[in-house]
Amino acid sequence: MTPPLVLGRLNASLPHTLRSENDMPKIDVTTVPERKGSGYPAPFAAAAGARIKQALGNAGGLTDFGVNLTRLPPGAWSSQRHWHTSEDEFVYILSGELILITDTGEQTLRANDCAAFPRNVPDGHHLINRGNEIAVYLEIGTRHADDSCSYPDIDLHVDGDAGYTHKDGTPYAESSD
Repeated sequence: MTPPLVLGRLNASLPHTLRSENDMPKIDVTTVPERKGSGYPAPFAAAAGARIKQALGNAGGLTDFGVNLTRLPPGAWSSQRHWHTSEDEFVYILSGELILITDTGEQTLRANDCAAFPRNVPDGHHLINRGNEIAVYLEIGTRHADDSCSYPDIDLHVDGDAGYTHKDGTPYAESSD
């Protein structure tokens, strides 16, 4: 029988390949660089221009999925409305209030609310902060080099690491932000 995981501590009888609580690599969030804005080409970058992300998963050496600590000031968008062909996404609201916009409408998300966006479900989504305080959330998603991302409301598409294109495949100029 496998020893239980109790209150975040691993039982001492687990194989040596698993770390104990004292060996867990704590990430000092204050040392993780902040990235403001997005990589979207103009004119699409402005809506997410005030967004601030910290790539916690990268800081911890994760490669199969990403974890971002994201802050959205009042009026800011998380992204343009989009959906992924090969990547699952999940958001968990830590503080503040955000409006989730999908193809089916709007929902309010507050602290301790979460939402999941399975891969290859063509339901564009994004978050908007219409409140008066900064909203903070965790964004978790798988990483796949062959992912495509569609933006249903605007003339934008991306395939893997190839960069942003118009829906007809014509490339956008490189972003400056």
